Amino acid sequence: MNPPVGKRERYHEKTPVGKKKNRHSGKVPINKTVLAKYSKGPGLELRRKTSAIKNKVLREKLKQKERAIEEQVEASARTELLLTEEHGYMEAEPGEVTTEYRQKQIVENVDITSAAKRFKLDLQFGPYCFRYTRNGRHLLLGGKQGHVAAFDWVTKKLACEINVMESVHDVTWLHLETMFAVAQKDWVYVYDNQGIELHCLKRMNGVTRLEFLPYHFLLASGSKDGHMAWLDISIGKQVARYNSNLGRISVMTQNPSNAVLCVGDSKGIVSMWSPNSHKPLAKMLCHHQSIMTCTVHPYGTYMATSSIDKSVKIWDVRQLTGPVSHLHLRSPAHRMSYSQRGLLALGMGNVVEVYRETSGDFKPYLRHRTARNVNCVRFCPYEDVLGI
Repeated sequence: MNPPVGKRERYHEKTPVGKKKNRHSGKVPINKTVLAKYSKGPGLELRRKTSAIKNKVLREKLKQKERAIEEQVEASARTELLLTEEHGYMEAEPGEVTTEYRQKQIVENVDITSAAKRFKLDLQFGPYCFRYTRNGRHLLLGGKQGHVAAFDWVTKKLACEINVMESVHDVTWLHLETMFAVAQKDWVYVYDNQGIELHCLKRMNGVTRLEFLPYHFLLASGSKDGHMAWLDISIGKQVARYNSNLGRISVMTQNPSNAVLCVGDSKGIVSMWSPNSHKPLAKMLCHHQSIMTCTVHPYGTYMATSSIDKSVKIWDVRQLTGPVSHLHLRSPAHRMSYSQRGLLALGMGNVVEVYRETSGDFKPYLRHRTARNVNCVRFCPYEDVLGI
């Protein structure tokens, strides 16, 4: 015999002895500004009456995708609660500035693992250019007088060391740390990590700058007679070769987000090249004098250029606008590099300065003086290490 309805309702409304109702049960609300920071946009209009998509099944699939995106945005906003402090920067005591700190002081005050990352090589066949692998583990050195070496810079284990007996203009890793390319006096050579010559690329002659495009498996080069070439390393076929009509190419870097090559010339113009077009995709008048060097942020957002007039300008390469920031230095910057955290390293003679963006303006963060002139400056990926 079933009990009356009223008794059943009263029975379910009773709370267990010793337990109280939690008035704060459920998820903690998220700040709207934090949600807006991780938002992916307004999304699609999927209501039945107003949506342009009339297929019911397709509309339901898109609704599921939109819900998944909303859940991902909410999860990202909630994890920000765990990020309680700023990372990766030094804080100075009152009355001090971080540019006064020397490398010796920093090494003495950091943990053993970080201190072990600092090392110095005194080599004789310079000046040297170098590259890190994309995972930041291996280092490739190329000396102007023919010395080439590849090693694991963390464990200091040498992979190979050779002397090519002719001048070396640039070096770059290919898709793995097992192969690398060297721009020598006449042609580009490809070696493996044992120092064995694999290929001689005679169609790339007189090369002064090399770049490897990892997502396209293309080896790009710029030569002293103004020619630019792209070689597909998977099949060994040259994809394109154009005459840029810019003269000797001494300033060339790639935009990591879209694999477009940025080439600076003596007229202060940075032109952007792709193998699909024999003319530049875009041109930007960055300075009124010749470009000394340029570098692009790893996320492809900003480009920094320096000129012989001691100026450094930051440009928005997504919209090709700017400059969004302007610096005036004591001497021209010959080498530059962007870190993954947005720090900008400048090499000026025998001085290296690292600038940090604070409140929309770049200010000096670190300063280091070397015994010789700086020929190459690069940040190591995923590490708080700057190679000089």
